[in-house]
Amino acid sequence: MDTVVSEFFLTRFSDDLELQPLFFGLFLSMYLLTVLGNLLIILTVSSDSHLHTPMYFFLSNLSLADIGFTSTTVPKMIMDIQTQSRVISYVGCLTQMSFLILFGCMDGMLLTVMAYDRFVAICHPLHYSIIMNPRLCGLLVLVSFLVSLLDSQLHSLIVLQLTCFKDVEISNFFCDPSQLLNLACSDTFTNNIVMYFVGAISGFLPISGIFFSYYKIVSSILRVPSTGGRYKAFSTCGSHLSVVCLFYGTAIGVYLGSALLPSPRKDIVASVMYTVVTPMLNPFIYSLRNRDIKSALWRFLRRTA
Repeated sequence: MDTVVSEFFLTRFSDDLELQPLFFGLFLSMYLLTVLGNLLIILTVSSDSHLHTPMYFFLSNLSLADIGFTSTTVPKMIMDIQTQSRVISYVGCLTQMSFLILFGCMDGMLLTVMAYDRFVAICHPLHYSIIMNPRLCGLLVLVSFLVSLLDSQLHSLIVLQLTCFKDVEISNFFCDPSQLLNLACSDTFTNNIVMYFVGAISGFLPISGIFFSYYKIVSSILRVPSTGGRYKAFSTCGSHLSVVCLFYGTAIGVYLGSALLPSPRKDIVASVMYTVVTPMLNPFIYSLRNRDIKSALWRFLRRTA
């Protein structure tokens, strides 16, 4: 039956009532760990003058985007587990979708900016401070935000054109634009084309920028004569490369998995990896693999204690 809806029903992670307290504790712990870890990165970078460099400026913005990204979905999921509710209003669904795309796209854009920063640092070290000046760094973050906002609003405009839905059951624990298009009772072929085109552009451009930057970085590192010099140069990119692989690996896995082997439960598990696990692991990757962050973090914690 085609209806004009005022609310949707999200899919539970599990229908087993005995497992609900376990999932509640698990996701609450992961969320608090994500927020605390990323906040520590932001506070450490802002409080330590040694870390007032472009790379750590971008890292603190990435941590802020990660907090926003995970806060868009996880608190709602935790509340739904606690209250045994699956309902989300139409306005709430659109709002959640908009912020999810905004912060998700922001993550991708900032990872691209960070790749460009590493490219300049390794391939043009003598001109690094001139090229990566505070004005350019601020501009790059602003452009990342504006592109992400545009992407988010385009997706919202496409969904707002849908006037009725044949079902109100969303096969995920958050509002995904592709899910809403699948539920629409009107012909969504044109909307699908536009949405996937916008998604491909907003995904393809950052990945292309990262690949190009690392192609130049690897070419430059291979010309370094000593093994120690090559290791030192590449070690500055290790943390960023790990986060890029984790972010895009899980994202691509989600969409390829849902396209090739559609299964609501598998989609939910993959979405948890993408929206919960990745933002939680980012601070650990940077703090464990980066000596500067580790030493600054200890100094910050000692001052706080």
